[in-house]
Amino acid sequence: LIELMIVIAIIGILAAIAIPQYQTYIAKTQVTRAMAEAGAIKTTVETCVLEGKLTVAAAAPAATECDPQATPSTILTDVAQGSATLTPTPAGTGYPSVAFVLATPGQATITATLGNGAAADIAAQTVIWTRSAAGAWTCASTVKKKYAPVGCPTNSAT
Repeated sequence: LIELMIVIAIIGILAAIAIPQYQTYIAKTQVTRAMAEAGAIKTTVETCVLEGKLTVAAAAPAATECDPQATPSTILTDVAQGSATLTPTPAGTGYPSVAFVLATPGQATITATLGNGAAADIAAQTVIWTRSAAGAWTCASTVKKKYAPVGCPTNSAT
């Protein structure tokens, strides 16, 4: 009986350590996924900049508007832009959003706002890809430092 109680105590201690570590792992993985999903439309934004399409289409894109061609994600919350508005958005999904800085041609941002199915610690946080006027892309995020992926540092002090 004592051996059984020792085994149960060991399992309890391991569970107390493993569950928080697993939750941190899940949140970090979701931030990395949001970074990748937002980064997937950088090519489309590059094409729009090169073609001079510096206005994002709110619905069906006109010939002079950029269509981000983003796909829905279960961990994001932003609304669809461009051609994505023409198909029904599945419940509990969102899209990365694109914005151009008209004052500085060529400058753009792709923002992925976490929510819906994302972990509670990272809900409402953002991952932002920024394109400079020179064409260089940088990534930044507002998540806690322990969740930030290597290629996308955080602006948060914690």
